[in-house]
Amino acid sequence: MNMLENFKEALEKVDRNIVKKWVEDLVIIKTFIGLKVQEPILVYLSRKLGEGYRLAIPEEESKGIDGYIGEYSISIKPITFKEKIGIAEIRPSGDIVIYYKKDKDNNIVISEIEGLTEKGKEFVERIRRLFKTTLDNFFS
Repeated sequence: MNMLENFKEALEKVDRNIVKKWVEDLVIIKTFIGLKVQEPILVYLSRKLGEGYRLAIPEEESKGIDGYIGEYSISIKPITFKEKIGIAEIRPSGDIVIYYKKDKDNNIVISEIEGLTEKGKEFVERIRRLFKTTLDNFFS
């Protein structure tokens, strides 16, 4: 009941200005930043694997795919996206999901790579062999 009361109080404070700021942050800042992060990750891993890459076309984007490395469909998400998986039952799409974060110098850091399909798990194994690492917190 306390949580419902808190929610009711918070909802009463929402006004047009708050919604406007939220939409601007979501559409302009987060979407723009997300798009600027995707290509460097795809470029980096495709070069390491010696395969081509491409960004997704709008039809693929609508299905949650951000790009391809070779034949593998890739979803690229900030590590904070993992919190939404449990709360909103949102699942990433594609063969692979790559989670990233930014370090204190604003560099893109790959946090985890997860195979979502059998094909995706094959990709993860290729990456694991390439980097010769068994860091459990990097691969899942």
